[in-house]
Parts: sequence; structure tokens; C-alpha cells
Amino acid sequence: MLKALIFDVDGTLADTERVHLAAFNHAFELEGLDWRWDTALYTRLLEISGGKERMLHHWRSVQPDLTELGAGAVQATIDRLHELKTAYYENAVREGAVQLRPGVLALMSEARAQGLQLAIATTTSPVNIAALLRTAIGDGWRSHFLAVGDASSSPIKKPHPQVYLQVLGDMGLPASACLAFEDSANGLQAATAAGLRTVITPNSFTDHHDFSGALRVVPDLGAVGLAQLRQWHAQA
Repeated sequence: MLKALIFDVDGTLADTERVHLAAFNHAFELEGLDWRWDTALYTRLLEISGGKERMLHHWRSVQPDLTELGAGAVQATIDRLHELKTAYYENAVREGAVQLRPGVLALMSEARAQGLQLAIATTTSPVNIAALLRTAIGDGWRSHFLAVGDASSSPIKKPHPQVYLQVLGDMGLPASACLAFEDSANGLQAATAAGLRTVITPNSFTDHHDFSGALRVVPDLGAVGLAQLRQWHAQA
């Protein structure tokens, strides 16, 4: 029996990636770097989970001989860039630059009304989650979710299943009683590795990914209700 819905955040709950892209470029400019990520490059970089990991990967690709002049200097630069990027993103979300994708809020409300639990499983930062959901749901957003797994509690990024395993443990539920919602191949691999059936809602940055093994691939959750999810879950 279906007992819980577990949601990824970036790209799944909301189309956040264009704002994230602008935030990265803002940070690069503030730090005087000549990096400028366009949509095509960022789409490729999204195959690397985690903002800090993404920046470090790019740095090593444009500067293969990258070495540290001082212990921790590279990581300190990455951390500073990430702080600048996060501040830009938070402000953009507060100003209404990001909204939840179609059907997300309605499905969450329906699930809660029928006694299902909700959870978050993402490798983004707690600050990013709070900025989005506080704006979309309100200051009491955390009370809507039985468990929240993020980059602070599960540092090993997707496609590793760590964050999903953590969330399942925190909820005290088996994977067979839950459905996961993702938008990317890395997310699908992570959820599947944790034993979760997964519904995929691609976006313009991920619609070229391989979603083999997904329970269903749908454009968004606008036409997906709990009755249909229960049917898909039971059939699987």
C-alpha cells in the first residue's frame, strides 16, 4: 500500500535551474573570474550533482594543471563562490523568480488530506530548500514533511542512494510503500538504487536523459492525482 511520496527539489518541485545558472554566473563575476556558463554548458554540468562539485569539475576542466598554492585554497574559493551564488538564489526566490511546477502543490495537499506522508530527498543545500518552500508554502513548510534529506545530512551526491536511504530510515517506511519523484537520470538512479519506484517529470535541462526503469515519465504533475499514483504503484 502506498504510504508516502518523496520529492526531489531542483527541477522536480520547481524549474529552478535557470535561476541557479544566473546565480553561478553572478558569483563568478563578483569574484572576477572569466567563467561564463551558457545553457548548453550548464546542461552538461548538471550531470555532476552538487553545486560545489560542479564548480570544481569545471575548474579542473578549464585548468587541468590546477594546483593549490596553500592548503585548502581551492576549496576555500569554491566555498566562497557557493556562498555568493546561494545568496543570489535566495534573493531571487524571495522576489518570485521561481514557482512550483504544475500539480505539485495540489498533489501534496491531496496526499496529506488522505493521510500519506511527504518527504524531501535532495542533494541541494538546506538554505535552498527553505528559500523555495517558505515562499511556496509558508513559514511552516517544514511541518508538511515527515523527513527532509539534503546536502548537510547526506553529503554523498546522487546517483548514490544515500539521501533516499536516509529519508526512508527517518520515515521508518520500506521503499515498497513509497513513490519517488525526480527529473534527472542521476536522481532516477539514486531512487532506484534505494529500491524506490520513481515517477519522472523532465524539464528542458533533463529531457534528453535516459529514464529507463522509471515507473512513469510524465511532462508534469498537473494531470496526475493520487488515485492514478496508487494505481501505478499497485500495478508495479
